[in-house]
Amino acid sequence: MSQIDELLRDLCPSGVEYRRVGDIASVSTGSRDRRDAKIDGDYPFYVRSREILLIDSYEFDEEAIVIPGEGGIGEIFHYVKGKYGLHQRAYRICFQSELITKFAFYYFASSFRNFILSKAVSATVTSIRKPMITDFRIPIPPLELQTEIVKTLDTFTELEAELEAELEARKKQYQHYRDALLTFDELATSKQVVPWMKLIELGSRNKGTKITAARMRELNHKDGSIRVFAGGQTTADVLEESVPEEDVVRVPSIVVKSRGIIGFTYYDRPFTHKAELWSYTITSKVADQKFVYHYLVAQENRLQSIASATSVKLPQLGVGDTDSLRVPLPPINEQKRIAGILDQFDALVNDLCLGLPAEITARHNQYEYYRDRLLTFNESL
Repeated sequence: MSQIDELLRDLCPSGVEYRRVGDIASVSTGSRDRRDAKIDGDYPFYVRSREILLIDSYEFDEEAIVIPGEGGIGEIFHYVKGKYGLHQRAYRICFQSELITKFAFYYFASSFRNFILSKAVSATVTSIRKPMITDFRIPIPPLELQTEIVKTLDTFTELEAELEAELEARKKQYQHYRDALLTFDELATSKQVVPWMKLIELGSRNKGTKITAARMRELNHKDGSIRVFAGGQTTADVLEESVPEEDVVRVPSIVVKSRGIIGFTYYDRPFTHKAELWSYTITSKVADQKFVYHYLVAQENRLQSIASATSVKLPQLGVGDTDSLRVPLPPINEQKRIAGILDQFDALVNDLCLGLPAEITARHNQYEYYRDRLLTFNESL
């Protein structure tokens, strides 16, 4: 960063000029509707949120910043260069030559949301209006300094993109090996036939506790030793006295996320879950609990289809759907071997404290730190 610091001292000894976006850029919405999107369109179509669709004819051919007017307010920005279509509730910002568009893109990502919230009448902003954009003030350092800042931030984003691509490749590799390792022929007639048993025959099913999402938020405590699971990724850590002892599971078990997005979580510390969920503790000597967990994860898509087919609104599994699920049981040593391999893959692609997710998070935090540092200027008088 020393080169940029030197440029800032040499080129901007008295600070940097700030100007309204409306004075240095054209700002407008698109004219297309979501119904214009095509499956096999030739041009990107930017809509109201993070989603990018396709369209068969372009509306603009330029370098610009695109900001959805709704969804992820002040958090979603697209840098575009070339031909594209634009939704009627999304905005395009096309700058004059004194400001590099990529520099403006990074500055918007750093500061625009805070600007919106500072001007909002209420704490909740549901949509962006044109004056929010045109009134936003942006620094205009010399082009040489803008260029160096863009180069530096591009390097960070490229590194993060490479890690994201590697993570996606590893996930596909993990799924391939998981499916290969967990594929058994239930109807096989050879001497190597693998026995199958219903999940409920391998241990016990645990009930949850009566608790609401609001109550989970109230009871969540930094020193909580009991994890409470709800649907999706929602959890709370509560104190021992916050839930009845008879509702706490204190042995490693598998939590069934039975509503909405169907999934399974292996947990080896004290926990409970909302009453509408359930969990399994595997006690059979012919089954390894981690192996059973990985097998259940491999069945998530099939169970999601069952949940969607049997529910009019929110996808919902019944206890019988998992109780009756048949699990293959190769020799216990083979189960442990398979579970060990899949544990390593799982940590690499899913563990937020280890592997690629942790590295991506660290890179992203590093990027945001340097982005905010590089884009903070003293304003000239």
